[in-house]
Amino acid sequence: MLDIQKNLSRRFYALLSLPSTAMGFALSVQIAALSWILTTQYGLDIHEVGLVWAAGPIAGILGQVIIGIISDKVWFWNGRRRPFIVIGGVLAGLMLLALPNIDIVSTSMGVESLLAMAIAIALTLDLAINVSFNPTRSIIADVTPEGDKRTLGYTWMQTISGTFGILAYAIGAVWGNYILIYLGAALVLILSVIPPFFITEPKQLPISDDGQQGSLSFKEILINIRPLWGFIIYDVYAMARQISGVEVTHYYAEMACAFLTLVFVLQTIMAQEEGHSDAKAGLIGFRKVLAAHSFSWVGVQTMFVFMFAFLQDKMPAISDKELGQIISIAFLILSIVAAYLPALLLEPMAKKFGRVKVHTYAIASMAVGYFAVAMIGESKYTLYVLMAILGIGWSSIISLVFAIMSEKIDQNKMGMYMGLFNLSVVLPQLLVSLGVGLFISQTGDKSAIFYLCGIALTLSALCWTQVKEHRK
Repeated sequence: MLDIQKNLSRRFYALLSLPSTAMGFALSVQIAALSWILTTQYGLDIHEVGLVWAAGPIAGILGQVIIGIISDKVWFWNGRRRPFIVIGGVLAGLMLLALPNIDIVSTSMGVESLLAMAIAIALTLDLAINVSFNPTRSIIADVTPEGDKRTLGYTWMQTISGTFGILAYAIGAVWGNYILIYLGAALVLILSVIPPFFITEPKQLPISDDGQQGSLSFKEILINIRPLWGFIIYDVYAMARQISGVEVTHYYAEMACAFLTLVFVLQTIMAQEEGHSDAKAGLIGFRKVLAAHSFSWVGVQTMFVFMFAFLQDKMPAISDKELGQIISIAFLILSIVAAYLPALLLEPMAKKFGRVKVHTYAIASMAVGYFAVAMIGESKYTLYVLMAILGIGWSSIISLVFAIMSEKIDQNKMGMYMGLFNLSVVLPQLLVSLGVGLFISQTGDKSAIFYLCGIALTLSALCWTQVKEHRK
């Protein structure tokens, strides 16, 4: 073990952040370039772009949960998380290289449909990112003690990852998305393959409060993700509708699933943690985090996927190149705030007021920002200012939430719970691709995109008010 790890020095926190940085950079490239390249280079419409983005959440459902469970138990290459970080990083780098060459890859493999090949590449890219993202976050919890040291680990993760995210959007804004993609592939390979071999992982994870080790049963998993059941039901229905080609002209299924989601979420957040053992209270708290976080991602993913449609509607005179640059600059500003706010403001405030309270107010500020974009975001300069406001909530979503979640569950099942936690990300992402995408494509005024984002973040903030701070 390196001395910097024994002492938990700043250099170790920086080193520990690099694998997550690699996956974050790959995700930044995907956010900045995927929708843009599919519409401008390959001519896909809004609905088809939504289908391509749906490949990622499907990969996440399979990748993070399965890899999380496996990585809690295996040990090879002198690591538990290390092998999956390296394998996922190599795959992500290769798929980034394939992204601007979908037509060449499609021709060489004899596949006539560009949409099919785009989905295959996006699926593989997101599967690679998801294979690695879980272990890159779990390893931080594995090698840091609970409390402020762990919060510091996730804060450093976001600061380093966010700095590279800034670099990604800056490259896209100045030199264009093609340069961004190729540089991104190289960085992802370097940062995911080398640093894990300098981090010593514990071979034995802590025993849980009930003295048990191993994974939960399928029934226990279903109970623990109960607040997400409405998302699951709708995603299955929407996927079946897409595969069968059945067209519907009403929103009865959507309204029914929305009602079910609200019922399951309300039951979850109203449950009392007092009067239970620490383990049971932690699971109740974990379910509340799932409920609150899922609404956050409905809003965030809608922005990521359909920002281009909003800008095309509000700024019809801009060229495809200008569209790509405005998107890159907007997300660059979002990333600048998200990179440095956790270390400069959120982490000190979390020490004083509590992580949950700080996160709740950050989410509320994001809801206000989304409503403002819908109402006055027709100028690119106004949009840039509002993206800075949105960065407050985004910075908390990708830093404080992991510290909050990681201290509510058994430490020896960190990989599995991190995978289950990811369902509160990928299931809403899939809903956005399959449901929101169809709704937006049929809506004339694209301001609806950000009104929907604002409503989702408002619901998230209300749910967070019912999450309790971790009991030490």
